[in-house]
Amino acid sequence: MPNSHTASVAGGRNAGRVAAAYLQPLLELVNERGVNLHTLAARAGMADDALSMRQESIAATDYVHLLDAGAELSHDPQFGLHVGERVKLGTYNVYGMILMSCRDFEQAFQQTMRYEVLAHDLGRSALVVDNEITEYQWHSQFPQANRHLVESVFAGIRVFGNWFAGTTLPDAPVYFRHAAPDDLREHHRLFGKEVHFDAKLNCARFPTALLSWPVPNADVSMYPVLQHHAEQLLKQKQRAQQDGGIVAQVRAAICNTLAQDQARLPLIAQELLLSQRTLQRKLSEAGISFQQILDQTRKDMATDYLQQTGFSLADIAFLLGYQEQSAFNHAFKEWTGVSPGAYREKHLSQK
Repeated sequence: MPNSHTASVAGGRNAGRVAAAYLQPLLELVNERGVNLHTLAARAGMADDALSMRQESIAATDYVHLLDAGAELSHDPQFGLHVGERVKLGTYNVYGMILMSCRDFEQAFQQTMRYEVLAHDLGRSALVVDNEITEYQWHSQFPQANRHLVESVFAGIRVFGNWFAGTTLPDAPVYFRHAAPDDLREHHRLFGKEVHFDAKLNCARFPTALLSWPVPNADVSMYPVLQHHAEQLLKQKQRAQQDGGIVAQVRAAICNTLAQDQARLPLIAQELLLSQRTLQRKLSEAGISFQQILDQTRKDMATDYLQQTGFSLADIAFLLGYQEQSAFNHAFKEWTGVSPGAYREKHLSQK
C-alpha cells in the first residue's frame, strides 16, 4: 500500500495570500522584459500603484492575474516557466531557510508540505511513496487558472532542486493536467523529454532512492531554531484564518514582519489593505491599540523563544525586530519585571 503524506489546503480561495518574496521572480522577469509595473498592475485588475507599495503579501487571486497579465504584456507564451526559472532560496521565505537545514531530500519534502503555506496559498504539495517510485503532487487552489501558474511552480521546483542538490538532478517524468501548448521546446529544456499533458494530476515521478540524498552544506544545527520560528508563524496564520477578527489579523501580520523590522502601523495597514485611519478605528472598536498588540505579540514570542535553548538572546532580539539586544532587554524587563537572562535561567531551573 502506498505511503501517502498529504498537506491539507488551508484557507479559502478568496482569503489566500502570496508572500512578497514569492512574487519577486515574476516582477524581476517583467522588469527584464521592459513592462512597467503600473501597467502590469492595471492589466491584472489591481490599483496601478499596488506593486510599488511595500507589502508583505498580496492576494493569491491577484498573483494569478499577474501571471496572465505578465504573459500577455511580455508576449511570452512560456511566461510561467520563465518565472519559475528565477526562483531563489529567498523566494520560499522562511521555509526556504528550513530546507537548507534539512539533512536529506525526504526531510525537505516533509517541511515543504508543512510550511509551503508561509510562502503562498496557491496550492499544496503532497508526496506519495510507493516502493521504488515516489510521486510529488501539487494540488492547485486555482484549477481553472491559466497553465502559467502550475508551470511556474514545477519550473521553480526543478531549478531550486538542482541548486539544492548541488548538481543537476536526473530528468524525471512530469505530468500536467492542462493541454499541451503548441511549442514544447522550453518544457523539454527544463524537464527533459518526458513531459506529459492532459494528465489526472499535476505531478512528477522519481526514484524513491532520491529521498535519501543528503543536502550538501546543510546546517542541521539550525533546524530546531528555524522550525520553531516557522511553527510560530504558522500558528499565527492559522489563528487569523480561523478567527477572522481584526486583532488576530494584525497579530499574524506583525509576526510575519517582525524579523524584517517592518512591524509598523502604516506597513501593517497596507498588508491588510486598509488605510491607517481605518485600521486604527477598527482596533479602537476592539478596545485595543496597535502598540498594545505589538508589545503583547513580542512578549508572547519572547517568552516562548527563551524557553528554547537553541535561541541566543541576540537571535531573539533579531527575530522580534530589535536592532540592538539592549533594546530587547529593556523592553522585556518592562513587560515582566525581570531580564531575559534571568527569565530563561529561572525557567530552565524548573525543568
